Amino acid sequence: MKKGLKWIIAFIGAALFVLLLRCFAFTSYYIPANGMETSLHCGDRILVNKWSYGLRSPLLSLLPYHRWSEKPVSKEDIVVFNNPANTQAAIDNKEVFISRCIGLPGDTLIVDSVFTLVSPNVTRRFDKAYYFTYPNEKEIELDSLLNTYSMTADTIIEIDSALQARLLPWHIYHNLELNMGKESWLQPLSHDAPSAIHPLIVPGKGNTLKVYPWNRTLLMNTLVLHEERDAIIKNNTLYVDNEPVDSVTFTKDYYWMTSNNTINTSDSRLFGFVPHDHLVGKATSIWFSKEPNTGVLSGYRWNRFFTSVE
Repeated sequence: MKKGLKWIIAFIGAALFVLLLRCFAFTSYYIPANGMETSLHCGDRILVNKWSYGLRSPLLSLLPYHRWSEKPVSKEDIVVFNNPANTQAAIDNKEVFISRCIGLPGDTLIVDSVFTLVSPNVTRRFDKAYYFTYPNEKEIELDSLLNTYSMTADTIIEIDSALQARLLPWHIYHNLELNMGKESWLQPLSHDAPSAIHPLIVPGKGNTLKVYPWNRTLLMNTLVLHEERDAIIKNNTLYVDNEPVDSVTFTKDYYWMTSNNTINTSDSRLFGFVPHDHLVGKATSIWFSKEPNTGVLSGYRWNRFFTSVE
């Protein structure tokens, strides 16, 4: 066999190996923006493990959807997935996004009116009121404690079947904490206004969610895009398959994804719930990193080469 032909065969073999590796094991993606800083920087190139949540069948424009060795997502995973709002292409041909998973199927997230996660990690002012959560069974005990300060019940929000939230002045909470000592069951929630706080349930397979004015559009879009249902809002009422509904049931598991940088809205606040069939895999490591718009010999972030994604 001629030497040139050997090189051609070797090149074809290497190309096939890389193609198979990309299709069935790992793939590489470029980070074009700063939405995931400080975990990922613009200019990073990452490896994504396609087996993290089960290997998804390739060529979904030709083959039916299937996952081998399907696994659940873990909260706080940095996940690569296809754009769930794109209706014009097969799933694996849609744009690729990357975000952190902060909501698993069945989770309840506390969000504001634009679906931004409400964080308890805020700076507190002694003279302002904030939301605090407590177990439902502590309602009477809390009322009794508040009577000590001549306070009556304020706005109460039901978080889930076991938890409620109430608006309290910070100085009252501080005094209650001192009285409770180590047995405290009050937890700070948010500084947001009462009307801006909502308990958002992430749908899971078989879950039924109640329809409210604030989640009506989100649920309608999810039904149309991913559940193949005929859904529309008419006269402030959600209609599914031509019937008015006050609750809807889902057949898939969904996730809520957020950017590290809250200014960047290219996450679930923009495209809604992400179904399990749109997941590509978990971002595992950074194999290359370079400052954008720098020369061939400059801009390399050597300390980021071959580091784990966190």
